Amino acid sequence: MARVVVTGGSGKLGRAVVRELLEHGWEVHNLDLVAPAEVVCPHTRVDLTDYGQVVEALTGIDERYRGLDAVVHLAAIPGPGVAGNAATFTNNVPSTYHVFAAARLAGIRNVVWASSETVLGLPFATPPPYVPVDEEYSGRPETAYSLGKLLDEQLAAQFCRWDPELKIVGLRFSNVMAPADYAAFPGFDADARARSWNLWSYIDARDGAQAVRLALAHDQPGFEVFIIANADTVMSRSTHELLAEVYPDVPHKRAFGPHETLLSIEKAKRVLGYAPRHTWR
Repeated sequence: MARVVVTGGSGKLGRAVVRELLEHGWEVHNLDLVAPAEVVCPHTRVDLTDYGQVVEALTGIDERYRGLDAVVHLAAIPGPGVAGNAATFTNNVPSTYHVFAAARLAGIRNVVWASSETVLGLPFATPPPYVPVDEEYSGRPETAYSLGKLLDEQLAAQFCRWDPELKIVGLRFSNVMAPADYAAFPGFDADARARSWNLWSYIDARDGAQAVRLALAHDQPGFEVFIIANADTVMSRSTHELLAEVYPDVPHKRAFGPHETLLSIEKAKRVLGYAPRHTWR
């Protein structure tokens, strides 16, 4: 049985990831300042802004465990405006550095962490360069939160350059949703611009968890990023209709389905075998 720690395992996505990994045979430990609402695996309070605590958590904690096979790093202030800009940056970027550095010190070479869709240029007040957007253009951070995520990606790339056997996978998650959130979706149709900030996309937490599991199983060393979204949009209106109203001048790279996501998941499908199983519809 492989052993993994999940930072932020008490959060919306973290809870789904913990369950997914447990169901697929992993020994899971949750590292989070917040206790989980339901205890399904051991939980330890760890402040990721304290490097010493992170080193201890990734090498071993008393009788809990000694040594790890992998790290899933999800913990962060979860988006722009949740805290002040400086507070968000000061929490998130050093925490990610601490996780990467402590994993290297501990000899852990399988790391998956939560980057963000915001790196693509959200909230798209400046229109995207084309649709569907993908991993091929340079990051366009528009907030302190997104700037931090882009720097996290640069950190990951350099850590992998230092250690050619290291694998760090960044997952650019779309807006995470739980099934209970879907009751609000029909109300989005009234105003196409209300959800245009992320091109009407979302990720079911359970499909986000699937992506984490697949990224852990990916056996190619080095640094990679993948957009992780659901296959459809949050809207009942067609994708073409929405684009014609809100982004009429944005080029289309290819044809796409009537409700297909405009955050391209083709790379994740091709490389990881990712296949979303859930939809609000």
